[in-house]
Amino acid sequence: MGRSVSEAADLLAEAGRRLEPEVRQRLSGFLGGFVRAYLPQRWVFVTDGGTASLTVEPDGGVHAEDGAATSPDVTVELKLTDLKRALAKRSGPPPAPPKDLKVTPHTAKGRAAFDYLRGRLGL
Repeated sequence: MGRSVSEAADLLAEAGRRLEPEVRQRLSGFLGGFVRAYLPQRWVFVTDGGTASLTVEPDGGVHAEDGAATSPDVTVELKLTDLKRALAKRSGPPPAPPKDLKVTPHTAKGRAAFDYLRGRLGL
């Protein structure tokens, strides 16, 4: 019997599957060295439904897992419903950031990456 994965980890895994091709494309493009300087990235998401982590590897691989990653670059605290809304596949402008969002950058590269991506993630 397989281990149960939290809803937060499932949401992050789905977002990671959408994000990975774009990250890999950017790594092989003209500015690949610039992007590579910000990797790896480890983000921890703490929700009322549990804690999960999203990691982007130096090769562009993206994966999610239950629990808090060691040495995170950013910790994001929000409600699970807000995480669902933020990561929902959509067209048009991103939604307004959640009201109860708390973001704690732990590294300079994490702060820079989060500032760059926050609008695209709906955060």
